[in-house]
Amino acid sequence: MLLINPPIAKPCEPPAGIARLAGALRGRKITCTTLDASLEGLLFLLADPPAADDTWSRRACRNLRHNLAALRTPEPYGNFDRYSRAVTDINRVLTLAGAPRLSLSLVNYQDETLSPLKSNDLLQAAAQPERNIFYPFFAERITRLVETEQPAFVGISLNYLSQALPAFAMLGFVRQRFPGISTVLGGGLVTSWLSKPGWQNPFGGLADHLVAGPGEGPLLALLGANADSPCAAPDYSALPLHDYLAPGIILPYAASSGCYWNKCSFCPEKAEHNPYLPLPTTQVLHDINRLTKEIRPSLLHLLDNAVSPGLLTALSENPPGVPWYGFARVSPQLGNLDFCRQLRRSGCRMLKLGLESGDQGVLDAMDKGIDLPLVAGTLDALKAAGIATYIYLLFGTPSENLAAARRTLDFTVKHHEAISFLNLAVFNMPVAGPDAAALSVSDFYEGDLSLYSDFDHPLGWHRKEVRRFLDQEFKRHPAISAILRRDPPLFTSNHAPFFQ
Repeated sequence: MLLINPPIAKPCEPPAGIARLAGALRGRKITCTTLDASLEGLLFLLADPPAADDTWSRRACRNLRHNLAALRTPEPYGNFDRYSRAVTDINRVLTLAGAPRLSLSLVNYQDETLSPLKSNDLLQAAAQPERNIFYPFFAERITRLVETEQPAFVGISLNYLSQALPAFAMLGFVRQRFPGISTVLGGGLVTSWLSKPGWQNPFGGLADHLVAGPGEGPLLALLGANADSPCAAPDYSALPLHDYLAPGIILPYAASSGCYWNKCSFCPEKAEHNPYLPLPTTQVLHDINRLTKEIRPSLLHLLDNAVSPGLLTALSENPPGVPWYGFARVSPQLGNLDFCRQLRRSGCRMLKLGLESGDQGVLDAMDKGIDLPLVAGTLDALKAAGIATYIYLLFGTPSENLAAARRTLDFTVKHHEAISFLNLAVFNMPVAGPDAAALSVSDFYEGDLSLYSDFDHPLGWHRKEVRRFLDQEFKRHPAISAILRRDPPLFTSNHAPFFQ
């Protein structure tokens, strides 16, 4: 089987999805090949920079090879300005390569004429794969792999909207060039599609199999293998680990799928009814120990929606031997300074925390299950322990108004010294979210595959007003703007631990 990660995903760490599938297949002696077409495709485009006719573009093209090499070393991460220039210059070359039809970057792919939210547009991308900018790369690369490995199946892991159009172009190419090969489409975005109310598959003539949720079991069943025994650890061995844009290898690892809290009213995990499926803690520790010895990463990235309190305790007692970071929930456990210090000694470099709001009424309406004194205590304990925080705030939820948003501003300013990084987002209503039935909703994006709805805010706190508040008040506060300036451009939380 050929497993493909399509363009474009952040090229800083290997794709965990196809590595997990490869481990499951190879653990049962099933031959498979992994292709990170996102990383390889981006490097393919960058290998032939376009002509440049302005000062910035000429500088970016001239320094491209040096900047790519620099981002694979620790040096620029010690100088934020130098790092930022290297990242934005590399991105400038990609922008030139995509113009004028594409808005192309290290982290995104947008086509002026085709939308990843419209099934007809995805089918058009599949019908004309030669129109995709990555076609010269993937046509040759997939052909060579198919002729060499002779796979009976090609599986594509589609997780982000930025991957959708290239993924379908690749699907169309495989269907046209190798009609005897069965195609499988899975990943996070496909899982979301399949969970939509009234879903009807428009891709039956293109993808032979659509897989929702963790793909190991369905793939093993499809290949006639036993899926009952424990899954093997992810297998990254065939991926180009030293080519990613990071100062060392980042090892991504998912100890669970779904969310152990699974109550937040705004969360797609709840709207899509995704179950919480944790791996046994003993297996997680064994996998991490084995992978860190084999790969020798510079950083462990835990991919869980929220690392469980039990796993945090296990990591604090069984250090993985490498710096690590991940998402966690605010909890009494993290409000304990002694525990946070133990986490820091275990290698915890940074924790991402979904605070969402600094207004208690909004938090209660979201069913976040946290209170502001606990949040404050958690931030203080993590700072005292030397653990960086990447805080996520969400504005424009149905229970928020301007006064509540200003209370979030006040809370953030009050605790700004304990906040290392900030992510600010405007609320999108999941189409199947629990609040959608009680509100007047309309199409947010045009397209049958859209996962979100617009809504008539019950308190009159509409998106335009939310954005005005963020731009004219929140971001302009000196304490807030200083935090926002620290955020690594484009790579954001994926590179943030290297600046601590």
